[in-house]
Amino acid sequence: MAKISALSGFPEWLPSERLLEQHVIDVFREVAELHGFSGIETRAVEPLDQLLRKGEIDKEVYVLRRLQAEDGTEDATADPSRTLGLHFDLTVPLARYVLEHQNDLAFPLRRYQIQKVWRGERPQDGRFREFYQADLDVIGQDSLPGHVEAEVAVVMAEILSRLPLPPVRIHANTRRLSEGFFRSIGFADHTPVLRALDKLPKIGDEAVARLLREEAGATEEQAAAALAFAGIRTADASFAQQVRDLGGTGEMLEQGIAELTAVLERVEVAVPGVILADLSIARGLDYYTGTVFESFLEGHESLGSICSGGRYDELAADNRHRYPGVGLSIGLSRLVSRMISAGLARPSRPVPTCVLVSVAEEESRPASEAVARSLRSRGIACEVAPTAAKLGKQIRYADRRGIPFVWFPGGDGDEVKDIRSGEQTSADAASWEPPAADRTVRLVGVAQV
Repeated sequence: MAKISALSGFPEWLPSERLLEQHVIDVFREVAELHGFSGIETRAVEPLDQLLRKGEIDKEVYVLRRLQAEDGTEDATADPSRTLGLHFDLTVPLARYVLEHQNDLAFPLRRYQIQKVWRGERPQDGRFREFYQADLDVIGQDSLPGHVEAEVAVVMAEILSRLPLPPVRIHANTRRLSEGFFRSIGFADHTPVLRALDKLPKIGDEAVARLLREEAGATEEQAAAALAFAGIRTADASFAQQVRDLGGTGEMLEQGIAELTAVLERVEVAVPGVILADLSIARGLDYYTGTVFESFLEGHESLGSICSGGRYDELAADNRHRYPGVGLSIGLSRLVSRMISAGLARPSRPVPTCVLVSVAEEESRPASEAVARSLRSRGIACEVAPTAAKLGKQIRYADRRGIPFVWFPGGDGDEVKDIRSGEQTSADAASWEPPAADRTVRLVGVAQV
């Protein structure tokens, strides 16, 4: 058989790593449902012309076609309305889903979605071609109250706080605040300003100032003011006076200040010490219409934002309704990859099994299987030894698998052994309980940065 080579950008986790990923998925689902969000799953494919509506994504879309096309054509994109592509995020499918099922949905729709997506970009640390994305959105019909922006951030903060991660800070800005400030200092078009400021982490102040002059037509004074604005970070509403001191004025700017202040205050009450006003956030402000969020893992800033999103008033629309929304998204596989590579967490054991039921001889296997059924009926994960080998060999098998307990059925009564401590005690399959810490696999934080 030819040597098998890994495909770059398509991660395959080992069983213990998959337990870690599954724990993150379970936490996301549990917290989302605690807050009244319903899970949905959309199809993996969409018409290519719908996928391309998002713009500047055509090089990343994987096209789906049969090996032998019915019409014999070779060009998979000859008719974008008939060609199917794998979805590259969960927002485009959500927009289609809302329009298609609007008569059967109750609004505001509180939706979460955890699903694989495919993106044909260059694989690198934390960036894959196939990965899980986890989204949380509230979608209104024609209108959506502003307090939802803070609510979604609170839910996401609670999700991240339940994972064995270093502290996470959610950075927030608003479209009206940025646009209002740039207008008030003389920029007619805020888009090239946002585009330049978005490059601050990569190229620094001097290069961004040059871009502001060359691409946004900024004067030295305007460029300096824009950079000073982007440098404002506060954990409370004190950002407002700093913006005014830089020359920010006008109705739009004051609306933005009020919006961001409300978000900061609501999130701070629910999850203290997580939210931060960060006026350098520019990514997505040409798409988002309200608050925008980016989240960073302390000590792992090189990973970039692990969770981002915001308010968008034009998710979808038809001739009857428009559908505004607020959403946040986690690149779940990307986060799990860093948890594994940086040793941030590990499962408490590498397999779900809590108990291995031994088999003294093959003739007694039915008795061992009866013990396993009794344990499983009470939610204790177990398996029966694959062969009736010597008991020492069965114990070594459990140890290699990471199973903490071995059960010994016996005619005069059963016994169970904790192979970590060597302690062996009498036990009844109908009532025995493992320690709470061993009943199910837990995620253990092994490094805090």
